[in-house]
Amino acid sequence: MTLLSLLTERDPGSVVAIEGDARISTADMLRGVRSLTTDLREAGLGRGDCVAVWLPNWPEALTWQFAVASLGAHVIGVNTRYNVEEVRHVLERARPKLVAIAHDFHGLDLIGRLRRAITDVVPAVAVIRGTDATAYDVGAGAWVPSDRDGELASGDDELAVAFTTSGSTGQPKLAAHLGSAVAEHARADAEKIGIHAGDVALCALPLSGVFGFNTAMAAIAGGGTCLLEPVFDARAVLADMARRRATHVVGGDDLVGRLADAWQGEDLSSWRWLGMADFLGRTGEIAEWAGREFGTSTTGVYGSSEVFALTALWPPDEPESRRWRGGGRLVSPRIAARAVDGELQLRGPNVVDAYLGDPDAAARSFTEDGWFRTGDLVEIENDGGIVYVCRMGDVLRLRGFLVDPAEIEHRLAEHAAVLSAKVVGVRGDEGDEAIGFVTADQPVDGAALRAWCAETLAKFKVPTAVHVIDEMPTTSGTNGMKIKAATLREWALREREAAP
Repeated sequence: MTLLSLLTERDPGSVVAIEGDARISTADMLRGVRSLTTDLREAGLGRGDCVAVWLPNWPEALTWQFAVASLGAHVIGVNTRYNVEEVRHVLERARPKLVAIAHDFHGLDLIGRLRRAITDVVPAVAVIRGTDATAYDVGAGAWVPSDRDGELASGDDELAVAFTTSGSTGQPKLAAHLGSAVAEHARADAEKIGIHAGDVALCALPLSGVFGFNTAMAAIAGGGTCLLEPVFDARAVLADMARRRATHVVGGDDLVGRLADAWQGEDLSSWRWLGMADFLGRTGEIAEWAGREFGTSTTGVYGSSEVFALTALWPPDEPESRRWRGGGRLVSPRIAARAVDGELQLRGPNVVDAYLGDPDAAARSFTEDGWFRTGDLVEIENDGGIVYVCRMGDVLRLRGFLVDPAEIEHRLAEHAAVLSAKVVGVRGDEGDEAIGFVTADQPVDGAALRAWCAETLAKFKVPTAVHVIDEMPTTSGTNGMKIKAATLREWALREREAAP
């Protein structure tokens, strides 16, 4: 089973992707894969080589993935938002032989960033949606893909794709997976999510990230269509969802929240399923909105660059109090889970197969008996359900008790004046102190919010202080917008030092 099998087994007449007004059939994409495979062979690409694909959510990003993997080579996706240092890190770790780069996308000077990022790795460049490659040569040649007949390749099962990790515990790693693992996971996700022929999955998250990538692969495996959004504009995305009758959405509460905030009555009655990660504490509010307006079933999900996205999710018959939390049930019987001192450890075909440019990383990431250490604090319940709590490094120890900061965040977010909430821990004289930060659209102060928390939370869970700020410090990753907890910890310490 290869990654390419996801495409070759489909009905040639089915629509595999939509971008704007363009509808790409499976036959069209296969023709593109054949043509590109021939180009890549002639460019000297082969088994074990790396290709950096620096494209937005264009159909070409899928074409490149299938063609590169068919030759036994692998793709490292590069987010179009990456700055020079992030691109340099990818080049130095992945050492791509070739970079596929978008021409004239959204006014971004991608080739300028590439030139500034180059050190000792000088790749060739393939220019996508351009006609002249002259200005793209960074020292190893540049070319524009052809449009000709070609032949598919079917190499051995090799590394096919790599994703940049969040870097929350140091420099980001590049987690790579075998093509067979991608295909197997895509089929498992499609079955559990319920994607079938005629369904349309919104692909608004970047395909360069694991959540965007696995969503697209699940749609293809189930015979559905990828509704590709190269630029996220909430009003335009809502219009596309209504026009194309979108059925499935995966995203964080930041992305889906922007859709909820922008909704003006578009007909989204086709929207059956929402898989959502909680980054900003809005999951419950958004799930209620989608269920009330469209009958959408919302589930929390679990995944990462190293174990694939959508590795666990809740079935629709779970009660909402559980179903809207992060975690879920494993999507495949071939994946095993255990909790050791609260940390989730996984084993199965979904687990990272290699780290590009860092062969010693596996030794740090796996136990002696072969389980992958996720670094996530979870509760595995008697029925096998995995309830995500938080990152191991984010858990609070308050008065000797382990406390999930999300419990306090959710209470703060229930206040009528609060738009978003984040709680971090800082060391105090008697252990950790919970410090809250909120944004608000009505006048409110920290004392009132502490009193609000005290109405329902145990005394030791009431935050030591709550600060009202204009906006949260955030970072835009490949899987969504996340609040920068480290920055908030710095602010909390600064506020404490400045206090009389």
